[in-house]
Amino acid sequence: MIPNIGIPGLILILVIALVIFGPKKLPEIGKAMGQTLKEFKASAKDLTNDDDDRPSKKQNTNDVN
Repeated sequence: MIPNIGIPGLILILVIALVIFGPKKLPEIGKAMGQTLKEFKASAKDLTNDDDDRPSKKQNTNDVN
């Protein structure tokens, strides 16, 4: 995936982002990314909870006919 970047690499990335987007746009981009990540986590958690809530067919073997 991503190799070990380290502190100097992160600083370089932040400086490049600052030059490209400017100081006024960076907080807006960060906020949008944070909201997107929050929604993604909530959706993923909701999907895993939906799978856990469904009873499997093997669990319903005690039904009387």
